[in-house]
Amino acid sequence: MTAVPPPRTPARLVRLLLVEDEPKVAAFIRKGLETQSYKVEVAADGREGKLLAAAQKYDLIILDVNLPHVSGIDLCRFIRTRHAKVPILMLTAMGTTGDKLTGFEAGADDYLVKPFEFLELLARVQALLRRSAPPEEAEPSLQIADLELDLREKVARRAGKTIELTAREFSLLEYLMRNAGRVVSRNDIAEQVWEVNFDPGTNIIEVYVNYLRKKVDKDASVKLIHTVIGMGYVLKEK
Repeated sequence: MTAVPPPRTPARLVRLLLVEDEPKVAAFIRKGLETQSYKVEVAADGREGKLLAAAQKYDLIILDVNLPHVSGIDLCRFIRTRHAKVPILMLTAMGTTGDKLTGFEAGADDYLVKPFEFLELLARVQALLRRSAPPEEAEPSLQIADLELDLREKVARRAGKTIELTAREFSLLEYLMRNAGRVVSRNDIAEQVWEVNFDPGTNIIEVYVNYLRKKVDKDASVKLIHTVIGMGYVLKEK
């Protein structure tokens, strides 16, 4: 039996949507992908998948073809009207050329026939993510409004003024900036910034967000770090 590769070390949180109505298959896929540090959300039917795809932004979507309420083909077409570039991998028990053509015509990027081994699925997922990844930045820096994060010198600046940050504050700000405009939860931050050294019983994330807010936003007319009650935090201009 081929061994599952060791967990990858992600540069950022990679969010996947899995739409699969067979609970055992969904659990198998989710568990395997989460061992590779992907964040996986599962929808049990096409209608739920449609709601999630419309409301959230994902790096890759895995769809079963035969889904209750909304078929995988119709769901794929819907997703393409909202997210033209998100990679879509379709799963099906039907592997004829005609079935595959139908999936590709609906907007799928790849097609995997059931039953399959997890390593094959993982290879397809990784290949699709590589192809869709934006090119590396010529200059290793991030910028939102007048806030700049120099990744080479490990320095933050707001309106040209240097902001003194600890290593943890810098990592937190980098994560927020890489996910600018997207609400990130406490769990997301814990997984990506604190990794394994995190006690979920503490309010350490709230404390560090407040530290960061005081340093980044205190003297600025435009606030960039916002709390979304009950959901998490988002870095954006408005």
